[in-house]
Amino acid sequence: MEKRKIAVVGAGLVGCGWAIVFARAGFRVNVFDVDPSIRAAVTGRISAALADMEMAGLVEERETIAARVTVEDELRSAVRGASYVQESVFERQDIKKDVSSQIDAVMHPQAIVGSSSSGIPASAFTEHLKNRERFLVVHPVNPPHLVPLVELVRAPWTDSAALASVRELMEEVGQTPITVRREIEGFVLNRLQGALLNEAWALFEEGYASAEDIDRTVRDGLGLRWSFMGPFETIDLNAPGGVGDYAQRLGPLYHKIALDRRDPRPWSEALIRRVEAERRAKLSPDELAERRAWRDRRLMALVAHRRRMITEEQ
Repeated sequence: MEKRKIAVVGAGLVGCGWAIVFARAGFRVNVFDVDPSIRAAVTGRISAALADMEMAGLVEERETIAARVTVEDELRSAVRGASYVQESVFERQDIKKDVSSQIDAVMHPQAIVGSSSSGIPASAFTEHLKNRERFLVVHPVNPPHLVPLVELVRAPWTDSAALASVRELMEEVGQTPITVRREIEGFVLNRLQGALLNEAWALFEEGYASAEDIDRTVRDGLGLRWSFMGPFETIDLNAPGGVGDYAQRLGPLYHKIALDRRDPRPWSEALIRRVEAERRAKLSPDELAERRAWRDRRLMALVAHRRRMITEEQ
């Protein structure tokens, strides 16, 4: 087992982002995907992302970083000798269970495997493995090479030392790990995001605002503060006496709002079509990829700005 060798299994948007995270930190990265067309796109996708990052001042020597990434044609060759494996396959329990079994069969017994699962707990797809104590959820925010948060969620049988080792690795490669103390579907990030999304869909469905105006509320309102503060610090600063004062003033209002949503409805097909129609009127399907690239460049500028601000504050 080589401590500076990482394997990434699943080479879509998230998998390629992970490859950049590890390669820019100096690790050798083997990438594998079962789809040959996805494997063929890895090198170009990573090179394009690194070129944009270099222009934003986020990396140097992008060609050196890219050279650390090798695309493998077989899972066995990708995983062989790796000290850590980041699984980033499709978010479906049966697929994750199958891929985890394949990794389990060829991994070094002291290696650790983290799943990019967005909400499926590791206990749902690793219980049957011979090395199950070496598996856990390591859930990033997309794209992981620009947004540093990573959720670490152990299964009941995950070894504590493995969890500690992954947290140390994430800090070494420049990510911001949090530990979710016990399994819960959706973990922390997507439960917070889900609460906002469910309210957004409900407000739209009930005719209170357009999709664009709801987006503006977050983009030009809540999101500005949330880009550098969390919800507890936000409310701590929003009342003269701090968080306790805020809770006294506005706690009853938020409780009343929560009672309005005690019987949430699923997002219906009709509702989805209405939101889809608004979004496609604003952004056509053939513009989605270009807009994602725009998003990533905006994130790069924000990350660069945050780095400068942190340096100035130190």
